[in-house]
Amino acid sequence: MVRGGTTLAAVNAENVDAPIVAVTVYADRARVTRCGTVPLVAGEHRLRIGPLPLGLRRDSLRVGGRGPATVLGVDLVTSRQPHSTDEQARELEQRRRALADELATLDDADAVEAQRAEFLTLLAQRAGGTYARALAAGDAAPADVAAFADSVAGQLAAGHDRKRELARRRTDLTESLAAVDRQLQAVRGKRAPDRLFAEVTVLVTAEAATPAPTAEAATPAPTADPAATAPAVELELELTYVVDGARWQPSYDLRLVDEVVTLTWFGLVSQETGEDWPECRLELSTARPAVTATVPELSPWYLDRVRPLPPPMPMPAPGGAVPMAAAPAAYGAAAPARARGARPVLVQESVAEVEQGLAAATYRPARPVAVPADGTAHRATVAVLDLPASLDHVTAPVREPVAHLRATVRNTSTHTLLPGPAAIFHGADFVGSTRLRAWAPGEETELALGLDDRVRVERKLTRRSDTRATLGSTRRRDVEYVVTVANHTPRVTTVTVLDQLPVSRDEGVVVRESRLDPTPDERTELGELTWRLRLAPGGTGEVALGFRVEMAKGVDLAGWRD
Repeated sequence: MVRGGTTLAAVNAENVDAPIVAVTVYADRARVTRCGTVPLVAGEHRLRIGPLPLGLRRDSLRVGGRGPATVLGVDLVTSRQPHSTDEQARELEQRRRALADELATLDDADAVEAQRAEFLTLLAQRAGGTYARALAAGDAAPADVAAFADSVAGQLAAGHDRKRELARRRTDLTESLAAVDRQLQAVRGKRAPDRLFAEVTVLVTAEAATPAPTAEAATPAPTADPAATAPAVELELELTYVVDGARWQPSYDLRLVDEVVTLTWFGLVSQETGEDWPECRLELSTARPAVTATVPELSPWYLDRVRPLPPPMPMPAPGGAVPMAAAPAAYGAAAPARARGARPVLVQESVAEVEQGLAAATYRPARPVAVPADGTAHRATVAVLDLPASLDHVTAPVREPVAHLRATVRNTSTHTLLPGPAAIFHGADFVGSTRLRAWAPGEETELALGLDDRVRVERKLTRRSDTRATLGSTRRRDVEYVVTVANHTPRVTTVTVLDQLPVSRDEGVVVRESRLDPTPDERTELGELTWRLRLAPGGTGEVALGFRVEMAKGVDLAGWRD
């Protein structure tokens, strides 16, 4: 049982060195495991483990272990301190104070230089009149006046030099102070001076601490303090708790070589929990503990007629009472409710071990990873998958005359890939970025692999005419387009060409197709047309699209584009 929230008192508790040995990271939190061993004699003991992060979820604290002992209780106690005990945070705070003191010293020096310049200026003004009168009376030589003026000017110039040097130093110190502030912001979780400790009360039984007697063992002499000669047992304590401020996010590399897509799955781990994670057993879990574990249920979906609002309440007459109107029974009784091929040998990458559960998987990177509490992302390789791909091209020249390389890939692995950003490579060349959606084992998906300039696309307007019918006032517009696709790749490819016919939303505008050559492989009621051209290396293909738009008298056409 955890009893938390007390302040650390002067109790006889023994400190146990229990470093972090394992961390399981989820999408928005982490479970931390500490482990320590302590020798204990028979009796009751109070053991202190920490410091722990202040933001841990107190209801998540669990104590276990191995050894002949019984856990009697667990207390969470807080140590109130004037300064942070974290070495990194303390050094940064001392550095910041030193920089702030230097800036204050510069401000004082700048103020002194300003007062010095003001004094010299005032002195020169007052001495000027005195020297003028002395020169007029013949009591001063011009050389003395010049020497005084040069002395004042030299001191003023030296003061300006010192002020410029102070400004340069202030700029350097300000930049250094800003850098320290950014570092302190990164370790903000470790700046809190208070520290949290877990105090575990255990009972070691005398039978467990006493070794079995042997025939050769002599009877020990009586002693005044039996506990002093009692043998000790090794007790291994394991402490686990959950902290917020930690996360891992998936990231992918998609590398196309021949007709194989090599998918490299990375886990980006970052945390600002207030404690650094050393190199330990790091696990990445796809479980989502934040999601409420309840089965969805449906509520009734009601339909009703729209009912008028009740008449407004009449305003009271001056000095009179407000007349009461009876509310319609139907309005108050029932309000409507709302419903809801062979390749060269490459350097291998280490991958994570995986443990598949019923609804989630846990990945353990091949090497330990240290993650400091500064919010920076640390990358670990989760898996490397070679997935066979079927390649083709897609173009929509009505939008842009370019061809996109597309891979249709089936997830032949046992991994459920999480949504995340992906970098696309053709061999060693970076060609763009995309985003993967959730991808289950055995599921087939389409991956956009960037533009392929080896497939050239051109769309030309080959005919356009605007005419008026001989009888009546109907106007006509006839257009025809030709799309040419050329395959300059070294292999046969299928190019999917997407185009469209306009769709009228007014009875005064009629669209009639005049030419579709060849016949589209697919078409929709919204005018979307799809052709699939299979082109040999160096081959070309054409698609012709023509239609007529008829406009009734007085109708101005909107939405037209060439």
